[in-house]
Amino acid sequence: ILSRTGGAPTFAIGMAHIITEIFNSREMMAFWYHFAILFEALFILTAVDAGTRACRFMVQDTVGIVIPAVKQSHNFFGNMLGTAVAVAGWGFFVYQGVVDPLGGINSLWPLFGIGNQILAAMALILGTVILFKMKKEKYVWVTIVPTVFLFITSMTAGWQKIFHENPKIGFLAQAERFNTAIANNEILAPAKTLAEMQTVAMSNQINAALCGFFMIVAFVMLFAAIGVIRRALASPVPTVNEAEAVYRDPEEIQPAKGH
Repeated sequence: ILSRTGGAPTFAIGMAHIITEIFNSREMMAFWYHFAILFEALFILTAVDAGTRACRFMVQDTVGIVIPAVKQSHNFFGNMLGTAVAVAGWGFFVYQGVVDPLGGINSLWPLFGIGNQILAAMALILGTVILFKMKKEKYVWVTIVPTVFLFITSMTAGWQKIFHENPKIGFLAQAERFNTAIANNEILAPAKTLAEMQTVAMSNQINAALCGFFMIVAFVMLFAAIGVIRRALASPVPTVNEAEAVYRDPEEIQPAKGH
């Protein structure tokens, strides 16, 4: 474990040990280790990938309001600009985790959790809109029920992470705690210098601002979706249709060489 880079192997070994002890079967240690590795790779990495892609699209669409060519998917400059902004965004938090005395997990994980769930709520909102536009209202409960639950849950969590008075929960409360200590020339562990104290306070203020931004984006999408749904309900015919399936003649499908 010590010779491997990053915390993934350590996490996987710990998870494998715990599950092995629960089921009292050391023969399954290797299975649970690889299960944990795949879980981490598929969950964490795909979440970063999906978030990067969504951010890139949003950057291109926003800049495209002023420069229409940027929002085109084949525009090289637009693609590079959106990707650079998205990667620099989460790259900053990777760097922040290195310089933050509290560690990256304390600053990045709360934002990751809130952002991930808000992204899921936005995807469900989109699915709901599509069902209405396809005139399949009898199926919308499939997306509306989890949308309501997830949206309320994520918005409540986001509000608490910003404004909760407990420094262990609220970003602003944590920043205020460290700023007050700085004003009194006190050092709070694990920080060792006033500069590190200022880093912790600034990190929490940035997290509060970004958490609020995530919530605003979600509400903007919700209100925009309501407007689209109202227009879809007013239309007598579907405003979007599923593409028809295209079937190929089996005789046209050539078998691969060697088979």
